[in-house]
Order: sequence, then C-alpha cells, then structure tokens
Amino acid sequence: MPHPHCHAPHANPAAGPGQDIGCCHGHASASWWPLAASGAAALAAEAAHWAEAPWAFSAVLALLAIAGCGLDTYRKGWAALCRGKMDIDALMSIAVTGALILGQWAEAAMVMVLFTLAERIEARSLDHARQAVQGLMQLAPERALVRQAGGGWRDVPARDVALGALVRARPGERIALDGQIESGRSAVDQSPITGESLPVDKAAGDPVYAGTINGTGELEYRVLAAAGDSTLARIIRAIESARSARAPTQRFVDRFARIYTPLVVLLAAAIAVLPPLLGLGGWHEWVYKALVLLVIACPCALVISTPVTIVSGLAAAARHGVLVKGGVHLEQGRRLRWIALDKTGTVTRGQPSLTDAAMLDETDPDRSHALAAALAARSDHPVSRAVAQGLEAGPALPVEAFEALPGRGSRGLVHGRTHLLGNHRLIHENGLCTPMLEARLEALERQGKTVVLLADDRRVLALYAVADTVKPDSAAAIEALHGLGVRTAMLSGDNPHTVSAIAAQVGIDRAEGGLLPADKLRIVGGLAGPGAAVGMVGDGINDAPALARADIGFAMGAMGADAAIETADVALMDDDLRKIPWFIRLSRATHRILVQNIALALGIKLAFVALTLAGLGTLWMAVFADVGASLLVVGNGLRLLRR
Repeated sequence: MPHPHCHAPHANPAAGPGQDIGCCHGHASASWWPLAASGAAALAAEAAHWAEAPWAFSAVLALLAIAGCGLDTYRKGWAALCRGKMDIDALMSIAVTGALILGQWAEAAMVMVLFTLAERIEARSLDHARQAVQGLMQLAPERALVRQAGGGWRDVPARDVALGALVRARPGERIALDGQIESGRSAVDQSPITGESLPVDKAAGDPVYAGTINGTGELEYRVLAAAGDSTLARIIRAIESARSARAPTQRFVDRFARIYTPLVVLLAAAIAVLPPLLGLGGWHEWVYKALVLLVIACPCALVISTPVTIVSGLAAAARHGVLVKGGVHLEQGRRLRWIALDKTGTVTRGQPSLTDAAMLDETDPDRSHALAAALAARSDHPVSRAVAQGLEAGPALPVEAFEALPGRGSRGLVHGRTHLLGNHRLIHENGLCTPMLEARLEALERQGKTVVLLADDRRVLALYAVADTVKPDSAAAIEALHGLGVRTAMLSGDNPHTVSAIAAQVGIDRAEGGLLPADKLRIVGGLAGPGAAVGMVGDGINDAPALARADIGFAMGAMGADAAIETADVALMDDDLRKIPWFIRLSRATHRILVQNIALALGIKLAFVALTLAGLGTLWMAVFADVGASLLVVGNGLRLLRR
C-alpha cells in the first residue's frame, strides 16, 4: 500500500523493495529554498498578526507562504477527493482552507509550512529503509574482465557474459558473477551475501558469488549463472516481491484505516454542524474544532508504521544472509513452535569423512593403511573417496587386476596378493566374519557409521568407519531453538540408526528415518497445532514438498538445490542453522515494534482528540500530533536496521 500521503507507488523499477514506503509529497532531494521562503513569509504573517497590522497584510503573506509550499498538497488533495478518497493531503487541504475562511491567516500559513517541513524530514527518514535494500543493487560490478577466444582479456558488461566464460577477479575487486574458481587462491569477503563476519579462504573448485569482495589474491573463475540469475539477483528479486506479501498486521491496519478515515470525516462534520444548530456555541468555534480534529485523526502514522517496519526487518535479514521472501513470513516466524530438519546437507555436511581406523591384526598399521588407500583411490564411490582422503599414506602402492564389486566394495592384487576393501556383506561372502567382528560392526552401525573392512584372502586386517559428520554450528542452533521454546524433529531418508545417532548428537527432540518425500510431507502436516506454526529446513529436491507444506520453509541457499530454494520462504545464504533462531528473534522484535507503533499512533491521536473536544486543541498542535506520530513510528521501525 502506498504511503497515505501518496497516490501511487513510484514507477521507477530500480527503486528497490522500499519503493512504496517513500513519500511522494516531499523527497529529500527536492529543493529547499521555496520551503525556506514560505517559512519566512509565514513567520512574517504571524508577526504582522501579533503587531495588529492590517489584516490584508497578514493575508497576503499567508497566501504567499501557502502558494510557495502548499500547491502540491492542494493538487494531491483535490485528486484524492475526486477519487472519493480521504487521505492526509485532502484532510490538510480542507483544514487550511477552512482556517483561511475563518480568517486564521497566519495559523493557516504556518500549518502548511510545518506540514511540508515534516514531510521532508519524514521522507529523509524513510530513505534509510529504502536505501538499506537498494544498496544491494550496487554490490555487483557492472563490468567483468573476460577471457577471449584468442587468449587475451577484455572488459565487458557483466550482463553480456555468457555461461561458462572464464572471468578474472583482481585483488580488491568485487566479483561480478556467480561461478566456480578455476585457478588462484584468495580470501573472499562474503558478508554482503552470506552475512559471514570473516573472509573465507577460496581455492580451485570453490564457489564465488556476485557482489562479494576478493582479497589479496587473483582469481579466475568459470561463470555458472548469468547476471540476472546470480545469488545476489535472486536476493533482490525476492525482497522486491516481498512487498506484495503483506504481513497480517499490515493487512489489519489497511482494513482499519479504510473504515477509520470516513468515520473521522463524519465525526468532524457532525462536530462542525450539530453544536451550533443545537445552540451550544458559535459556528466559528465548532468549525475550527472540526478542522483540528481532521488533521489530528489522519491515519498516516498508523498506516506507515507497518510497511516501514517490515521493510526494515527484511533489509536487516538480508544484511545477515537471511533472505526472507515476504513480510508475512517475517511476522509469522514468531509463531514457530516446531522446526523439522533434513539430515544430509542440513544438520550434517553432506560429505562422508573417515571417523575411525582400527587394526584387527598384528600386521604393520602403516602397510595396512597404504593398502586400504591404494584400493580406495581406485574407486569413485563416496565411501571409498572418504577413506582415501582420510588416510595419510605414503607413496601409492601399485594395484593390479582391480575390480569394482557393485554393492559390496572392490578387489585387487597388491604385490601379487589379493586384497579386499568392502562392506560387511563382502567380508561375510568370503567367510571372514567372526562373532567378535559382528558385534563391533553392529556397535559402529548403531552410531550411524558406515563400516569398510580391509582383508586379504585369509583374515580381516583393518576396520575403517565413515560417517557424514555434523556441521559445527548444528548443536548450537538446536540449543538456541530450544531456548526460544521451539521443539525440533529430524526427518531423513537415511537409515533409522544413523538418523537417531545424529539427532542424539545435536540434541534434536524427535528423529524419523527411512522417509520418502511423501512421508516428510505427512509428518510436517501432523506437527502443526492450534496457533502454532511449523518450519521445515532442507536443501534437496526431495525436501521441496515438505518445504511447501510447512508454514515457513527454510532452504540452504549456498549448497541447496534450486527447487528447494525456490519453494522455500526463507533462504539461509551461508547454510548456517544458527540463522534460524536469529530469524525467530528478529520476527519477534518486528512484531513488538509493530504493536508499539500501532499503540503510539492511536494513543497520541486519542489524547489530542480529547484535547480538541475539550477546547484545548489548535491546528498547530494537530500538525505536531500527526507528523510527530509519523516520525516516531518511522524512527521506531528503523531500529530493526541496527539489529
């Protein structure tokens, strides 16, 4: 909804997410000299009134002041009345005109000058909320240094760079496009995108994002997304579209204002007409009170309090690497009572690593590790790669007659002797299992680990356990959620033993394993209760149905699948689960400020309405009450930007 002082949202599409909370009446960039001249004329009219100069002198000065700063208000007020709307410009136009008719020349001029001055101040205040998000649009450079077919480098517009192109980022430059590093090492400041406070070391194979800042090293990266599809572009598009998803409080205030304003106009008309007709006073006295009431009761502070607070909250979230796709989600976050989480890639790293290495024979440990590393290095299975990366072996041993055994492991000749590297099933098929080994395997599997065994043709030599390790921030995130009164559940397609072990490790309340996407969807639906919202956190395509079903879906934005990111309501740009409790706290703070702003706006107006009906209100007081309330709620809403 446009600001009540305005009649249409700004047409400039580059204005950013806050474009419809700005003030059309007086932009911060507008010239100040006509307002200064009008102020001088209004002060001169006031001085002439106190000096008891001829009324015509005061009237001319007042009309000059109103013409200098108030014609725009009159034009907008007339346009609003022609459309059957009663906004602040229409109410102010009626009030000033009424004061002129009543002969209150100096007061009418000063009211218009003060109103215009306050509009300018309010516009500058609102610019802070708009600029906080507009700043994102300037993060990505407009040009990039691109490798040409002949081997040279050319500076070209970033929007023209094709997918797969090789781009160079020099030290200290902003990275122009999303991509993957081909060569070079550097520390990259990712805080504009992910909210990480420290630069991240990057090398070949690591991703880089448009808008981040390269450190001291030179990087060459392969473009993976066009300028319009970068992570930064998606952040900007999502925040821009967030304006259309109004928060519940904002919808309530909009409906309230549509009923409230006509009622105020009817009340003012009744105050102006009924008492004089009933012989309770003169027309001058009661018409003046009605004009004061019109200005005081304008709902501009009430209506502006919600969009400026919501946009400030969205901007604060984006600064911290939390992309919220609408004000409705920002406000609803305070109602979360359950958070369901996927396991792989969400609570865990999503990449298996070696956790245990134990010798089961008296042979040389270094030789056994070298044998296991040699066989594992020949396989492309994730578990084998984890074993190869985890073993610090010396020079690679030669492997002959290597054979991959699908679903079991691998086999090969090392120094003329057959060796096996595989799972429990492979060892059992070769008759090498013992009751003691079975018990040890069962204990490790109950911990959620995958066991790989090294054996020759006579005995098992060593045991290696591989597991998808927990992210370092997962346990802290779960603890913070519990501190906020939010319960947690882990929903995974992995085997139940593994899921239970990981859940116990990080303190998750409920664990469910062996689930299909439809099962996750069903469980998320069952967690909801009266007045309680459910969140779902995931990173894969299989999480998309549950993300859509949840009241708020959280996607891992750095490594998550596009389907998950597009379906979710909130994206964590650095995959840090600790951002979820931070988001809930932000949501609760946003709601508190919304309630405070509504109470401030209504409280101030009710107090001044009472003063007016008691005969103590003036038009000056009315302007200060209306504009003062507007500035208070704007300033209160902007506090979210400092979180």
